[in-house]
Amino acid sequence: MHVDMDAFYVSVELRTRPELRGKPVIVGFPGDRSVVLSASYEARAFGVKSAMPMAVASRMCPQAVIIEPRHKLYYEVSAQLMAIFGSVTELVEPLSVDEAFLDVTGAIRRLGAPRGIGEMIRRKVASELGITASVGIAESKFVAKIASTRCKPDGLLMIGPDETVPYLHSLPVGALWGVGAKTSDVLARMGIRTVADVAATPVSTLKRMLGAAGEHVYQLSWGIDHRAVTPVRLEKSIGAEETFAVDTGDDALLHREILRLSHRTASRLRSSGMVARTIALKLRFADFSTITRSRTVQTPVDSAQLIYSVALQLLESVGDRTMTVRLVGVRAEQLEEAARTSLQLSIDRRDDNWRAAEQALDEVARKFGSKSVLPARLMEPGTGPE
Repeated sequence: MHVDMDAFYVSVELRTRPELRGKPVIVGFPGDRSVVLSASYEARAFGVKSAMPMAVASRMCPQAVIIEPRHKLYYEVSAQLMAIFGSVTELVEPLSVDEAFLDVTGAIRRLGAPRGIGEMIRRKVASELGITASVGIAESKFVAKIASTRCKPDGLLMIGPDETVPYLHSLPVGALWGVGAKTSDVLARMGIRTVADVAATPVSTLKRMLGAAGEHVYQLSWGIDHRAVTPVRLEKSIGAEETFAVDTGDDALLHREILRLSHRTASRLRSSGMVARTIALKLRFADFSTITRSRTVQTPVDSAQLIYSVALQLLESVGDRTMTVRLVGVRAEQLEEAARTSLQLSIDRRDDNWRAAEQALDEVARKFGSKSVLPARLMEPGTGPE
């Protein structure tokens, strides 16, 4: 089963703000350069979505109440949530702070039928944590995830083996895991608009259109997904920081250090099999005051170049810096398993090219050391060719 909280950050905040229930609520830092972290379903009715710029969200829903996020609290509630899952089965695979796959096969004899287990989990989450969960139940991860998405908010949907293919074939092609807007447009130009259309298309045709992913999309259209629930330790964040020997106000030096930290962070992400949805930049000034800026990206990343690009945008968002910088840090947050997001399809291959190049650097570093091959900007003076 796939268990997913409903508007998690908002739901946690409403536990102490019950007067806001039923009203449009947005969790995020106010300001034109910030993004929406979570939105209540009342705010979503106005078009507000996660990762949307706050300026856009405020125009869409000016009456929304904006609550600044409390990440420490969210992680505490997440730990309690995972403990509830662990009381049901040892086979829990967290996907983020508020969702996980559970293999409950071994719990059926002890706790009863899958539907009853799902309802029990929903009751415990509601009574112990004061938030609501949606539960999808099926024979595979992919179909369970679709089921939980389709029964939101605060619902449960079980799709049995005999119901799987008919149910999938009734859905639009965008329901397939990894088929985004661009890929949907490519398929639509060939008259493929539903999952049933995908299932009726020869694999060879899908491969010509989508590359190697074509066969995978075809298998999903028939509900084929053999991945097991794999328990993992979910890291909260991965990052690196550096204190300058001498406080600096030199932007070129700051950019160079941010690039170095982006490569260290990206390398750690890839080695741990994780990708990040949020990139954060930390600056500590000469007077020891510290600020942090973060941005959530549309597609999870583990590429240094993409992390560096976001970090530079965050640096620019700080505005006029009159004080020199003592420390700079780059951190990847909202981590997910790379295997989960590798199914996302991209028509534009430039991002994949960066990732492929950095994976090659990983291999060189493993064989010859981390400083064997570096971006030219990170080479120390005097180490280049004569």
